[in-house]
Amino acid sequence: MSGRPTPLETKIPPPLVMLGVAALMWMCSRQWPWFVIGTSWRFPLALAIAVAALILGAMSVLPLRRARTVLSPMRPQDSSALITSGPYRYSRNPMYVGLALLLLAWAVWLGHWPAGSLLLLFVAYVDRFQIRAEERALSARFGAEYAAYRMRVRRWL
Repeated sequence: MSGRPTPLETKIPPPLVMLGVAALMWMCSRQWPWFVIGTSWRFPLALAIAVAALILGAMSVLPLRRARTVLSPMRPQDSSALITSGPYRYSRNPMYVGLALLLLAWAVWLGHWPAGSLLLLFVAYVDRFQIRAEERALSARFGAEYAAYRMRVRRWL
């Protein structure tokens, strides 16, 4: 983990990054339509993934609200509580997993595998420019307690 923040860290909200990647996915699917997979299972599968993503997102927000800690990914240093319950037992970043699942649902809906590969762009960006900064802030704020949590729970899944 780098000790120095970069100019892009915590500057673009992850939901906005997700929307940008979704737009790139759509443009990719329109630019190269011959990669579209035309099957009847695309819509139900995309819907199921999107519903799971929204449920995960909601379940991830509730413990933060209950603890009255910061919800904004732009201010991780303002966290007042380390949340380790609910989905945070399985992932240190369940909200970002939910956003990634929404992109996966979008990729399935588009039925375009090259566009779907752009999901990796979202994961790489958030991992580098959001999560690392959050981890530094939480380490500074919660010390050994956060270090123990990091040892128990994976970053993504």
